[in-house]
Amino acid sequence: MAIPIIDIFAGPGGLGEGFCSLLNEQEERVFDIVLSIEKDFYAHRTLTLRSFFRQFLPGQAPDDYYKFIKGNITLDDLYERWPKEAKIATGEAWHATLGIGEGAVTNEEVDKRIKAVLGKERNWLMIGGPPCQAYSIVGRSRRQETVLDGLTDERVVLYKQYLRILALHNPAVFVMENVKGILSAETKESPVFSKILEDLADPVKAYIADYGKNGHAMICPGYKVYSLAVEAHSFDEDGYPIFKQKDFVIHAEKFGIPQTRHRVILLGIRNGIDTIPDILEKTGEIAISKVLSNLPRLRSGLSKSKDSDAAWKEAVAKIGEKGLLADLDEEIQEKIYKQLEKVTSPHYKTGGDYLPCEGITIGYEEDWYLDDKIMGVCNHHSRGHMESDLHRYFFVSCFAKVKNISPKLQDFPYVLLPDHENLNEGLEDKKFADRFRVQLWNKPAKTITSHISKDGHYYIHPDPTQCRSLTVREAARIQTFPDNYYFCGPRTAQFIQVGNAVPPLLANKIANVVYPVFIELIMPAQEF
Repeated sequence: MAIPIIDIFAGPGGLGEGFCSLLNEQEERVFDIVLSIEKDFYAHRTLTLRSFFRQFLPGQAPDDYYKFIKGNITLDDLYERWPKEAKIATGEAWHATLGIGEGAVTNEEVDKRIKAVLGKERNWLMIGGPPCQAYSIVGRSRRQETVLDGLTDERVVLYKQYLRILALHNPAVFVMENVKGILSAETKESPVFSKILEDLADPVKAYIADYGKNGHAMICPGYKVYSLAVEAHSFDEDGYPIFKQKDFVIHAEKFGIPQTRHRVILLGIRNGIDTIPDILEKTGEIAISKVLSNLPRLRSGLSKSKDSDAAWKEAVAKIGEKGLLADLDEEIQEKIYKQLEKVTSPHYKTGGDYLPCEGITIGYEEDWYLDDKIMGVCNHHSRGHMESDLHRYFFVSCFAKVKNISPKLQDFPYVLLPDHENLNEGLEDKKFADRFRVQLWNKPAKTITSHISKDGHYYIHPDPTQCRSLTVREAARIQTFPDNYYFCGPRTAQFIQVGNAVPPLLANKIANVVYPVFIELIMPAQEF
């Protein structure tokens, strides 16, 4: 029997995907999501669709699923053709807002759902991470503050919701993910992270402090919280592991993920379970060329003028006009002119929701990413860019080919500097000096975040001849989503989903650490 998972603040399901992809020797799923909760409309649609996909044995999703990906049938058609599986999926993926505010579901509704899906099962797993903007270093700098509000801050309330479920429903294990900025966040009383560790060790105490007993039986024995990257330095007299704060940061690029994503991930094990978990196994860094280079080539669109192949080529070619690049060194100038000679309109032009093509390959984790039944690639559609930005994109990608770094604003020729109010800050104070950032073929990408939905300047494709920012599928590849993972909604919503997700391959590696904890927990009972 699969181990039940409840996934709160699930997003498009990256963390859950990693756990549900773990198979035993019989090729059966080890974990099974019984309830996932997500408030965003489009992320919830993606979550439901992926739940539908998992109603079938691994590798046995029906042809109709692929017909939907290809645009041959609608989502409603898919669910109507497979009503049993669709009903389970729509029951599992709950479109609901936790916490406070208009439209939020009550705690009683949440508790009722949890009890209904778990029954009497005590040995289950909770995963998810409360929305992290309140802890984000960038977010705090924009608000000119380093102190969190009290319980009235909605995002802090969502963290309290996580604690509330721990206190009342007592999963055997939890995995909690958040941004690195949580380590430096502070309240008026104390550092936030120290308080979080204290709360997680004794959720009942935290619950009573915030809500009172409210008639609930308080039986949660509390949790020991472990790092997934570093073994405990020692244990205190009560058996609790001792770590430094930085030990809880997972540097994803050290564990086979092709991006430098740094996140705090906590592994909590219920007191009374006498198991010390293993840690993740480090691997070499994975360059983005391993996951991007064989995707269909695309060009960008033109956002401020009529778009066509000819117009796009003409716009790109203007970067080579006499005098435009005169203040660049000769090696970069030569690279720009050579790359301009290679500019052609790709077969797939600006791409689309589905591109039919045979022989899609990848240089890394082929079994994880690829699915021959797709017979193409989905969510691979480039954005439109202004002509001036095309020139900047072409320049930075050529610069990177020569220097193997992404240029700062100080490296730009004067005529390519952006017309921004805070340009001088970028030049003199070096604040946001890398606002045009090209990803490097031979290195992991920079962190994919939801900011990719706003513009492509931080996520420029390394191939100058494509002259564009990354597509949703390219961002998803970097985030390690399998190619058959379809993202619902308009492109902006798709980017947000990808950027907010936990890399599924990293989650799968975490699942390999978590599963033995349950084996130790379940085996004695089975032997008895």
